[in-house]
Amino acid sequence: MSLLPESVRRFAAWCAVLLLAAGVGWVGVRLCAEFRTAVTPVLLALLGTALLGPLYRWLVRAGMHRSLAAGLTCVAVVAVVGGAVYIVVAALVETGDEIVASLKHAAKSVAEHFGAAGTSLGDLAGSAKDLLAKFGGTAASNVISGVSVVGESIAMAVLALLLVFFFLRDSHLFVDTLRAVAPGGSADMLEAMARRAFEGIEGFMRGTTVIALIDATCIAIGLLILRVPGAVGLGALVFVGAYIPYLGAFLSGAVAVLVALADRGFVIALWALGVVLAVQVLEGHVLQPVIQSRTVQMHPAVVMLAITAGASVAGILGMLLAVPLTAAAFGVVHELRARYATTP
Repeated sequence: MSLLPESVRRFAAWCAVLLLAAGVGWVGVRLCAEFRTAVTPVLLALLGTALLGPLYRWLVRAGMHRSLAAGLTCVAVVAVVGGAVYIVVAALVETGDEIVASLKHAAKSVAEHFGAAGTSLGDLAGSAKDLLAKFGGTAASNVISGVSVVGESIAMAVLALLLVFFFLRDSHLFVDTLRAVAPGGSADMLEAMARRAFEGIEGFMRGTTVIALIDATCIAIGLLILRVPGAVGLGALVFVGAYIPYLGAFLSGAVAVLVALADRGFVIALWALGVVLAVQVLEGHVLQPVIQSRTVQMHPAVVMLAITAGASVAGILGMLLAVPLTAAAFGVVHELRARYATTP
């Protein structure tokens, strides 16, 4: 190695570091995938703790016991989420028949338009019947696996809620535990890194909640003006979907436009689409730069890359967790840079 130029040795050293970091990261991802039923509730509980922390601390400052404050906070989030889900489902059930009828009418129009090319509703129905007969067993097995996935998701959600309770109640013990297990004289640095990581997650959740509330309010008001049924429920759907970047906004906006199309016709559906697009433009060019820049110091390109990587690893759940985890990593990096910059 001494025969090689200095630049080559530096390059080789950096390659070794990058390969080692990539290997450790790959092993970490594989372990998380293997133990996803345990890892996922912990990560979701961290997000919930970051989101509900201000309410919990306010209750504690008001003189409430920690256990009671944590329990009331968890009950409040269950009530809010359950109410939002009920409103959304009720709105969709109320207009479900109209949505299906509108989609059938659109499909019929498309089929009639391309009828000269041999495409008709009868042909499509016959092909669908043949496919169902051919792949009926596969569809049944998929339904069974889907039921098991739903059961697993419910179990993980319950576990995450219980972990939120314990994380909130015993948060004051975490620092002591971390300092107790820290090797050597690294306790101060580990505590600072943990605080910066959690502040990054908390900032992302706080900023996302504010943006989601503004988006949901604006879209709900626009749908109310257009007299679209279930406008409040659709606004709640927009609020929930905002926690899944990009994909959540697209899906919730598509549902709002479909409901408008089903009940109010094509023209009102175009107006509803205009409302959704206007709110998304407002979010992308005003809300995101102003709010998220104060809570999460990340470039939009980094956010998009994190979402893409999260989706490739864990689908929608990865998209939900990618940005807050990246925010936590950025917090740790900023803390390390600040410490090493001040070290003589």
